[in-house]
Amino acid sequence: MHDPTYVLVTPVRDEVKTVGRTIESVVGQTRVPAEWVIVSDGSTDGTNEVIERASLERPWIRLLKLPARPERSFAAVVRNTELGVAALECRHFDYLGLLDADVELQADYYERVVRHFEENPRLGLGGGVVIDIGSGPSRLPRNRIDVPGAVQFFRRECFASLGPLHQVPEGGWDCLTCVVARMNGFETRLFPELVVDHLKPRNAAEGGVFARQWQLGERDYAVGYGPGFAAAKWLARAVDSSALVGAMAALLGYFGAALRGRPRVVPREVIDFMRAEQRDRLRGIFVRRSEHAAR
Repeated sequence: MHDPTYVLVTPVRDEVKTVGRTIESVVGQTRVPAEWVIVSDGSTDGTNEVIERASLERPWIRLLKLPARPERSFAAVVRNTELGVAALECRHFDYLGLLDADVELQADYYERVVRHFEENPRLGLGGGVVIDIGSGPSRLPRNRIDVPGAVQFFRRECFASLGPLHQVPEGGWDCLTCVVARMNGFETRLFPELVVDHLKPRNAAEGGVFARQWQLGERDYAVGYGPGFAAAKWLARAVDSSALVGAMAALLGYFGAALRGRPRVVPREVIDFMRAEQRDRLRGIFVRRSEHAAR
């Protein structure tokens, strides 16, 4: 009987405060990876030393060190991820997981993820729900088909079908992998029962809450979100969480990028497919609300 195997790739830059906890949570898995390549993007804060100590005890953990460079870059995350995939020495694996260096997993996380894939041959991309620690009670996302980049897990054939990942300067590559996977005929699914702890606020390197939300709005424009969907998304989040200021910052970021004519690097066919899905989702919401009001 075939025992499915998986490998992991992690891009990291100066995450000494969290990378140790991420490593511990992977080492403690009931099903450990065959190999884990961690790509350090010029880290200078002690991150490399933490990884090297772990690799001495677990030979399946490998550190790939890149030279230092002055600035952070969302596009660099994609480049470093692809470098990590190319550096894998394990050639016979069934699944590939991408994992951020600031998350903490349940001990049976990957065992349960692999089970989902083994039960559904059409599933190409999946992963758990990533929740910021200390963010208070969080509602599970309505969107159950898009998986956050922090924990994206691929059937090998699905990842191969993506081709080169899209290096969007504003970020959002993880949104695009989900869209392209579905374009290629694979199912994508969020597993709401698998909650992953995010050890710091999302997009923390961008600064305060307003700056982070503004940048997320710019990201939504850059990857090709339709204006109606972007507005509905952020206003709905404001209603759900009373985070009106953050929602307005995101909308200003989106429409500010639109007014400036910020160039997009995403292929037109990917944007068209994404927007068709978004229109279907908006129609579904309106239909459900109409049916509920008619009862």
